Amino acid sequence: MNFCYLVRRNAITSDTLSEIKNALAQFHHHREIFIQTGVRIDVSMPRQHALKHYPRSICLFGSPNGLCSSMTESKHIKAVKEPWRRSSRYKSLLQMLRTNSRLDKMSFARRTFAEQGMMAGTTSSYTAMLLRGEQPAVVRKPADQEDDDSNDMGPTSGPKVLSSVQLAVTPRMFLLFFHLRLTH
Repeated sequence: MNFCYLVRRNAITSDTLSEIKNALAQFHHHREIFIQTGVRIDVSMPRQHALKHYPRSICLFGSPNGLCSSMTESKHIKAVKEPWRRSSRYKSLLQMLRTNSRLDKMSFARRTFAEQGMMAGTTSSYTAMLLRGEQPAVVRKPADQEDDDSNDMGPTSGPKVLSSVQLAVTPRMFLLFFHLRLTH
């Protein structure tokens, strides 16, 4: 608990950094009791492992100001758990990647349609407007917001979706792609 209170401070001095390192060392020393008493075989957990990187990260990037390691859990749920639930659970990785790709494309299409004025009203009102010869009002951002990275939605470059996953290409997929390029 001492470690948690120390790293949540807004200003962290070199003395505080020493206290953080000491608290972390005490935590790792005392958690061994769980292995010695047979409660656990191993106490290596991702969030506990991440604690080791706090002192160096604080030196490099400053105070985390209440940063919580569970923030990535919501991204994990959207990018991994929900697509897995949609899969047949048999060779699910490709199905999950396909789901994420389709969700990204749907999000992009929805944003593009909204910018073109196609998301206002109903399908029948949009069709009636086109039949009358009217054009939808194009929604444009003000010039001062075009490339503003300080907005609440994040930077303007890169994916604009809740779940965006970029996984490395497996050697098998690379060889298949390479073979297809050679044969066509």
